[in-house]
Amino acid sequence: MKADLIRLVRDELQAQLSRLVKAAKEAHEAATDPGSKAESKYDTRNLEQSYLAVGQARQVEDLAESVRIFERLDPQDFQEGDEITCGALVTVRRAGGRDDIHFLMAPTAGGLEIVWQAREITLLSPGSPLYAQFLGKRVGEKMDMPGFDIISIC
Repeated sequence: MKADLIRLVRDELQAQLSRLVKAAKEAHEAATDPGSKAESKYDTRNLEQSYLAVGQARQVEDLAESVRIFERLDPQDFQEGDEITCGALVTVRRAGGRDDIHFLMAPTAGGLEIVWQAREITLLSPGSPLYAQFLGKRVGEKMDMPGFDIISIC
């Protein structure tokens, strides 16, 4: 079941990577285009394009690494009594709330939102304070954030 979710995340990351590679290539071409040569000492278009190209190249590297990580990811199945770790799909409920909130504890790509089985799932990565709050908790345990209860893990 979770393999389908991981495949969906990987496919979304791959699609983002394809779009970013195209944008980075266009920025590089604009930065190296002879027609973008500065017309005066105040014309910084070429310099700006160069900075953009460098920044996008870094983003391409980071996103490509995320794709590689998700290609190798084989998350375990969790039982209700297990501690939450990377790979867990965690569902929380706000006190008095009707809508559950779903998080995938992921090794990378934090903040990515995926719709899977009619549920919106947000990826949390180790750099997230919320990831740190979930780590080691179990179903039924209280969060450090009042009003949130962990109701399931898989």
